[in-house]
Amino acid sequence: MKIVIPGGSGQVGTLLRRSFAAEGHDVVVISRRPGRDELHWDDLRRSLEGADAVVNLAGRSVNCRYTAPNRQAIMESRVSSTTAVGNAIAACSDPPRVWLQASTATIYAHRYDAGNDEHTGILGGGEPNVPDTWRFSIDVARAWERELDSAVTPHTRKVAMRSAMIMSPDPGGVFDVLLGLVRRGLGGRSGNGRQYVSWLHHEDFVRAVRHLLERDDIAGPVNLAAPNPLPNAEFMRELRDAWGIRVGLPATRWMLEAGAVFLRTETELILKSRRVVPARLLESGFEFAHPTWREAARNLVEEWKLRRPQPG
Repeated sequence: MKIVIPGGSGQVGTLLRRSFAAEGHDVVVISRRPGRDELHWDDLRRSLEGADAVVNLAGRSVNCRYTAPNRQAIMESRVSSTTAVGNAIAACSDPPRVWLQASTATIYAHRYDAGNDEHTGILGGGEPNVPDTWRFSIDVARAWERELDSAVTPHTRKVAMRSAMIMSPDPGGVFDVLLGLVRRGLGGRSGNGRQYVSWLHHEDFVRAVRHLLERDDIAGPVNLAAPNPLPNAEFMRELRDAWGIRVGLPATRWMLEAGAVFLRTETELILKSRRVVPARLLESGFEFAHPTWREAARNLVEEWKLRRPQPG
């Protein structure tokens, strides 16, 4: 297949690029600052002509403080890139048969009582007493998906990938950061530890994307998350066990808020309860290679060690 990946130069895009290229597919990465073997956004329509699929991952990183300029950049980068892909597909005489569009599990409400699936899940925004930054993230997710829905692409199937945190051993990724806390003895619960963590092993992310490319009967929103989210306290305990350390200092909410200011990021990624389950993937017959965090954490720790020289 010929697969075009706008925004494919980031960590998630690199996972797909690496895997699809290894399988012999023709992978074209579109970037605003193209590097070697990448193309500029000006080449988007030409790249999509005759392509089999487009996987749009473009968007400014949310790992920042939500200042007014950053909010504008986050929103515009997602909406404008989605508009650009939709317009380019509409202009093709031989358009891609499928468009996978990045979205986020953050679109769902902050809740503890039940899992949010695609059929009965509660979209966020109406919860009382949640921070303004949380509402902004939901506004972004909804605007992202509205732009996808409004694109007129009658010959191209559209899927919104509502992704949870993707765990890979690559440097700088969320797993690398969390394991770094554990290794330094700081990997205790965050806040009260009750908030649910939704996650996805990087191998299952690539497999799920491949599944969505191949299944012509799947369209609309799809949750990309492992089927067993778990509370933060348990999530961190399993990660400590995987590393082989029993104790991790907890972080209170005020400590997290102070640390977020220092690191120029937001606490939403840690404190919002994301209890997301992948109903549509399971209903379509997808089988997870890493369905539980206990096993996935051990696998990721071993991968992490293999990629880094160990003392002795």
